[in-house]
Amino acid sequence: METDRIRILEVLEQTMADGPGLRTSIYCAGCKHHCPGCHNPQSWNMDGGHWVTVDDLFEVVRADEFSNVTFSGGDPFYQVEAFTALARRIKEETAKTIWCWTGFTYEQILADPRLSMLLPYLDVLVDGPFIQEQRDTQLLFRGSPNQRIIYLTPREDDYIPGTVQTLPLR
Repeated sequence: METDRIRILEVLEQTMADGPGLRTSIYCAGCKHHCPGCHNPQSWNMDGGHWVTVDDLFEVVRADEFSNVTFSGGDPFYQVEAFTALARRIKEETAKTIWCWTGFTYEQILADPRLSMLLPYLDVLVDGPFIQEQRDTQLLFRGSPNQRIIYLTPREDDYIPGTVQTLPLR
């Protein structure tokens, strides 16, 4: 269990693909969901990518005064301790919002105390596995309609056409 470093594939700065507005997107390595048709199957290898410290990732995030943050992958919940440490620091030291993509459902995360440790630091969770048979290219920020955009804080509550707004059970 790593808490001070994250195995990542890439950090994309000032991207607009992973949530609204400019974002610093951190793509982690490791995903056991193995969704058929996944747009990022190279991220599945749990030993892929390279290690980067939480401190170094935080400095990249902080250095961009305009971009909010996205955690994607892979699945950040397979490195939940280190992503929690990073998200906590982002929330304590900046005013940035955090979006996170996962193949786990919100209910699965809530039922697991280890996985749920990250939730208090996220503004938006995009949950659920991609289902290739339900692929819909008209959806924003997700690939199939079973995936939900869940607003966890009032900071991110703008209506996004074609999404499901779910009030979290906190």
